[in-house]
Amino acid sequence: MAVKCPKCQTDNPDDTIYCGKCATPLKSTEEISITNTLITPKERLQKGSTIAGKYQVLEELGRGGMGVVYKAEDTKLKRTIALKFLPLELMRETEARERFIQEAQAAASLNHPNICTVHEIDEADGHTFIAMEYLLGQSLKQKISSGPMKIEEALDTAVQIAEGLQEAHENGIVHRDIKPANIMLTKKGQVKIMDFGLAKLTWGVDLTKTATIMGTVAYMSPEQAKGEKVDHRTDIWSLGCVLYEMLSGERPFKSLHDQAVIYSILKVDPKSISKLRKNVPSELDHLVLKCLEKDPNDRYKNMASLYSDLKSVSSRIKSFSSPKSITEKKPSIAVLPFVNMSADPENEYFSDGLAEELINALTRFENLRVVARTSSFAFKGEKIDIREVGQRLNVKTLLEGSVRKAGKRVRVTAQLINVEDGYHIWSERYDRDLEDVFAVQDEITIKIIDKLKADLELPNKIQEKRHSENLEAYDLYLKGKYYLNRLSPEWMDKTISCYKQALEKDPDYALVYAGLAEAYGLLSTGFDILPSKDTMPKAREAAEKALQLDPALAEAHAALALIATFYDWDRKTAKECYQKAFELNPNSVSAHMWSEFYYSFLEGNFDKALAEINRAQELDPLNLIIKLRVGYVHYYMRDFDRAIDHFKEIIDLEPKYAMGYHGLMDALGQKGLLEKAIEAGEKELELGARAVAFIGVLGFYYALAGRKTEAYNLLNELLARSKKGYVSSFWVGTIYHGLGETGNAFEWFERAFEERDCNLTFITTTPPFDSIRPDPRFQQLLIKMGLDNLLEK
Repeated sequence: MAVKCPKCQTDNPDDTIYCGKCATPLKSTEEISITNTLITPKERLQKGSTIAGKYQVLEELGRGGMGVVYKAEDTKLKRTIALKFLPLELMRETEARERFIQEAQAAASLNHPNICTVHEIDEADGHTFIAMEYLLGQSLKQKISSGPMKIEEALDTAVQIAEGLQEAHENGIVHRDIKPANIMLTKKGQVKIMDFGLAKLTWGVDLTKTATIMGTVAYMSPEQAKGEKVDHRTDIWSLGCVLYEMLSGERPFKSLHDQAVIYSILKVDPKSISKLRKNVPSELDHLVLKCLEKDPNDRYKNMASLYSDLKSVSSRIKSFSSPKSITEKKPSIAVLPFVNMSADPENEYFSDGLAEELINALTRFENLRVVARTSSFAFKGEKIDIREVGQRLNVKTLLEGSVRKAGKRVRVTAQLINVEDGYHIWSERYDRDLEDVFAVQDEITIKIIDKLKADLELPNKIQEKRHSENLEAYDLYLKGKYYLNRLSPEWMDKTISCYKQALEKDPDYALVYAGLAEAYGLLSTGFDILPSKDTMPKAREAAEKALQLDPALAEAHAALALIATFYDWDRKTAKECYQKAFELNPNSVSAHMWSEFYYSFLEGNFDKALAEINRAQELDPLNLIIKLRVGYVHYYMRDFDRAIDHFKEIIDLEPKYAMGYHGLMDALGQKGLLEKAIEAGEKELELGARAVAFIGVLGFYYALAGRKTEAYNLLNELLARSKKGYVSSFWVGTIYHGLGETGNAFEWFERAFEERDCNLTFITTTPPFDSIRPDPRFQQLLIKMGLDNLLEK
């Protein structure tokens, strides 16, 4: 039943509190409940009081609408904790008690470094309480009480808040009360999100009553203020309010009276931050204002998108700052490629391999951020100031060194460098027989860890499993990895040859089998060199052999996941394999990167795909392939403008990167800018030779632009090449699709299915095939692939 506004006569839903047009109250003051009032308990807990036989109260820390918090000691585990008590006068109120319990359940279901850890909820000695992590630091409210924060610091804080909220949203929890008072900053600069007392659980009971405002007025979204149903986008609004305040020192909506604040939230646009603070970049100003759009549909679609933009803006701002502005708070390190000082240039694989092994060893420590190989090796052979390298990789410390190999002796020198001032923290030299190469690696790694002990709780010795004690096999494995990481078709034969020779020396070398699985997989999924039916069974056999030898090898599980995604189209197996890889190595760049393919193509869950590829980019910030995939996820989300901007940024970074033009062609083409798309595609062919996939996509856009002669020329080129060697049927079908010859297109798509062509995976969710999704032949093809779940997308 509608409620008519007495002022403007607009009809509003009967559960609305304020008129959606003029913000006039539609309920009496008694009916409006704003849960930010202070509740005083009837009695205080005294210092020294013991609760539940094991918690000894030390002092009161604070109080608020849903509880009183004390500092306490867990006398059994000998640790300091925080105890949050439900006020005694609320213990008899069923809803208050249920909400208090819900807070514990919501927070306890989350395991994330940016969310305060809940140990337990209990009832004892006449009290209901939550035992949680005790945080030494200050609230964000206290931090900004003295004025605006530095831009880099505010962004770093916002990134961490967004990361924690993303975790909550992915687990079905909306916080609904994000504000500076509920954000703690530890002494090490780590953000902790507190107080899930108002959280909305999609998997539990929603305790929100109709006609009740839940939250703190100054940070409420318009839908919250009107008492409407809310989702994850209300947290995006609140985070926008918090970031606005961190940057400007002012709230975006403020007044002496709550009703006036609510009116502003509903009807008044906030001032641009750049008008309040001159040095705020326009892109950051735009980001905040996008969070504060009145209509939830005009805000960021999800926290993953906001997180991605925050990281992007933060990286660009840091790139123009001095090395002293590095804001990375977590212990972090990049291992640069060791310089080959040997007379034989072929020994370079050994020096590169040593650095790579150190990277792999260090990634085993979950609390240490280790820059991935692709990014750290991007500076190989370049003479760049060490502080600039550290700044671009956003790390506190760098490890560099050299290797001189002569006969059966090797000399390794290594230096650990503080990025901020460029000074050496330590420098060591190791002279060893080559038989001791593993011991050399351990010594260097342990030395680094010793220097980081002030920031990390780490074991004294790294227990890194050795997959082979055969030095010749190890050398061949490193050489194969060296060739594989060149990521180009001409090196694949050398990669596979080295791996096979390594297995001749040591038939039980599990890592080599995992590497072989990856190499075979790339022959058809990455390079279109051989048919999938020829390569993928070999890849599977190699991965399964690796797991027989070592079931805990994350690389092998990730390889099986890639096979399940592109060759088997097996959602269940792909997901299980990725989860197992993450469990064994949460910092696996490949697993995060490849899982994006799974979420994009087998699930159509682009929010999760974006989250995974953003995590890969965090671990490997300079990896162009990962940057490309970030752009493509936006493309899959049909956010073509953003995809275009992203691909242009890649081209600006690396003008000769052919795949950057490939992405730009796709995004421009789907935007309807066909001639510009063709221009990008022709540039790609110029840079990247005449790869089958490049020709197929360009032919498609030639056809859409009405340039059928050029499209048929490219089609005939592929048909002629197919008589001499392997050509993916999928790309032939794609050109026919562009030409409007739908029957021929499906004939080639069916052929691709029969061939188990890995490229057919791209048909599932990508924009060029939107026009044929209603076609029964398309639907039958997805059903045959076992991906009928995507028909509902």
